[in-house]
Amino acid sequence: MNYQKELDKYVSFRLTSDLSALTERERQMLPLLVEAADVMNGLFWKQAYGGRDALMASITDPAARQLAEINYGPWDRLADNAPLISSVGPKPEGAEFYPRDMTKAEFEEAVAAAADGGEALKGLYTVVRRGEGGLVAVPYSEAFREGLAVAADKLRQAAQLADNAGLKKYLELRADALLSDDYQPSDFAWMEMKNNTIDIVIGPIETYEDQLYGYKAAFEAYVLIKDKEWSARLEKYVSMLGELQQGLPVPVEYKKESPGDDSDLNAYDAIYYAGDSNAGAKTIAINLPNDEEVQLKSGARRLQLKNAMQAKFEKILVPISDVLIAEDQRSHVDFDAFFANTMFHEVAHGLGIKNTISGKGTVR
Repeated sequence: MNYQKELDKYVSFRLTSDLSALTERERQMLPLLVEAADVMNGLFWKQAYGGRDALMASITDPAARQLAEINYGPWDRLADNAPLISSVGPKPEGAEFYPRDMTKAEFEEAVAAAADGGEALKGLYTVVRRGEGGLVAVPYSEAFREGLAVAADKLRQAAQLADNAGLKKYLELRADALLSDDYQPSDFAWMEMKNNTIDIVIGPIETYEDQLYGYKAAFEAYVLIKDKEWSARLEKYVSMLGELQQGLPVPVEYKKESPGDDSDLNAYDAIYYAGDSNAGAKTIAINLPNDEEVQLKSGARRLQLKNAMQAKFEKILVPISDVLIAEDQRSHVDFDAFFANTMFHEVAHGLGIKNTISGKGTVR
């Protein structure tokens, strides 16, 4: 394989943000938040591949090493996880969330036999391991305790510097959550924050890395700076959520719920990515939290990562449009349109229902 050719598919882009609006204490918080976020890199490596150090020591080609770093393992995330290194086989569908030799039949038998109905084995925040008598669920707070303790300590140090009461509460609750696997209180606290300039999204969040069942959440983090001018432009759309919900082209029973009152829509600059959100391609917008109970009671926050969007617009969309769009139409390809298209995609994530109409629990 020509590793340099594969590496050339990627492009460097320096993410910047205007920090002039930050207070001195907020500036002191930033490195602590980045250090907490950086822990998610090591934890995600363990979830996605396992032993990072052993893998990197086995790769001598500099371009191949960089590809492995970008992809958090020896598989190409932009090519259906095709092996980048000839000595590795296909990527396990369950990554490292389950034993590599586990079969679906074995897992489903263990779920059926479990006293709790298999809730722990299927849980968002457990890894499945072999134990005495068969498969067992190990909570993240136990399996990744050492790293999570470091991240929690950094969040608590940052909380001590927070002048914003909402941010302080969230950081403290999120630190607790990393060590307890109970993320809902910090999700509610995150929804209550309205006026903070600095933000951090951190913890086990999305389940895409678990291609076997989609049960397990992967560690990731974003450190963010709010762009208050751009955010002010978006406020009007939040008031339209109820109307958009009622306008969905579905039967009335599928739109009977109302989006939570605390929903908001803001623009941010991303200054640090880590873990799942940093693997291969970069996320340009966030719609969180994923907890349906939180969404139903409080709504969701839609974070548009403006500087990352700008990077993708300049480095990907414009070159594509120069090939596919008629020359006299290219003036219509502009960043505001790209931003709006992504924004309304995220708005749509918050519409619909959070509970099944048959009363069988939340939609997941």
